[in-house]
Amino acid sequence: MEKVLFILILILYNNDSFYKNIKEVNPMNYDFVINKNYRLDENYIPDDLENLSLEYACKDMYLRKDAKEHFEKMSSDAKREGLIILAVSTYRSYNYQKKLYNNYVEELGKFRADIASARPGHSEHQTGLSVDVANTLLDYDNFEDTKEFLWMKDNSYKYGFILRYPKGKYDITGFKYEPWHYRYVGLDIAKYIYQKNITLEEYKFN
Repeated sequence: MEKVLFILILILYNNDSFYKNIKEVNPMNYDFVINKNYRLDENYIPDDLENLSLEYACKDMYLRKDAKEHFEKMSSDAKREGLIILAVSTYRSYNYQKKLYNNYVEELGKFRADIASARPGHSEHQTGLSVDVANTLLDYDNFEDTKEFLWMKDNSYKYGFILRYPKGKYDITGFKYEPWHYRYVGLDIAKYIYQKNITLEEYKFN
């Protein structure tokens, strides 16, 4: 029943609400929203990207300075508790996202591609503030089944990160549940969103 409801929600919102009346965002602060109705310019590249330590990333990866420092602190603190929080995807350029999205379209068709991937300009990864995480034992698709996920649920806000696409919020965020995808919004905003159990869209627009 839940699967049928999810499909109906996808059809309803993918056709009627998203990728319409698109607004371009100038990311001045950390609370800006990038989703299917808010986009970044194709030339936008954060000017404070820094390389993550390979102790906390699976390869060379970049986040904006504050996000990078707080992510490394979070991973370091988790490590002291015997947990592994590893960055597997961080900053992506507009052109990288364009190539990724087009591959999904070619493989799945446009409708299903829009469920699986953001269109170029609409990906949070272009902000340099988002990170997909995993541990070294399971693929990130299975991150929800790990002790690390439970720890992140209760602790990521302490480092300025939020679970960006929570379960059951597709109609608000435009994206399916992604237990591995976290967004840096700063300590105060992250704490508020965690305590109120809301999305970034609800914080920003309600």
